[in-house]
Amino acid sequence: MSKPVFVLHNQYRQYPLEEMQQRAADFYADMKRRRTIREFSSRTVPRTIIEDCLRAAGTAPSGANQQPWHFVVVSDPAIKKQIREAAEEEEQAFYNERAPETWLEALAPLGTDENKPFLETAPYLIVIFAQNYGLRSDGSKVKHYYVSESVGIATGVLITGLHQAGLATLTHTPSPMNFLSTILNRPSNERAFLILVAGYPADEVRVPQITKKALDEIATFI
Repeated sequence: MSKPVFVLHNQYRQYPLEEMQQRAADFYADMKRRRTIREFSSRTVPRTIIEDCLRAAGTAPSGANQQPWHFVVVSDPAIKKQIREAAEEEEQAFYNERAPETWLEALAPLGTDENKPFLETAPYLIVIFAQNYGLRSDGSKVKHYYVSESVGIATGVLITGLHQAGLATLTHTPSPMNFLSTILNRPSNERAFLILVAGYPADEVRVPQITKKALDEIATFI
């Protein structure tokens, strides 16, 4: 077993208290503007923006620092079309056969259905894969810990980064998602976690009128 190596953490920045309070308030105000959209513009987004947001996602904490994620960025129209066709096939079965009535009732205020044109319209589909285990160069397996939690945190960082950069996103989770591994030729140690659609909003895009829970509903201070 290797011994840990520690280095001085010299990247931390401490701000004056008033600045800390202002930064926290400004961050909340900015994130409150973020909305999930389902209508995207086909406007081109520079790849460098996506790359930097992915680098930020890669800084997320993970179980035993194993970083059990992989991001496949799809911009090829032919592959986006394949993904849309496969996703809509699963979604048709979901909405018309598999989904219980209570689930459909929960989705009704959001206006969702089996049609997913955004999978072709948006400039980027970022397909996020969770690595159930790692693979050494000799093919042997490395157990990964807290995979879903780690990938979920990285996804949250990615969504926040894209919003900060000025882009809109949509988290899409067709069920099941096995077709993504096939289309994107991913190894057997990975499973699709979700599709993150990214790009500019369509002109005059509309979103559902919703509210978020108040602080006292989501947090308890003891």
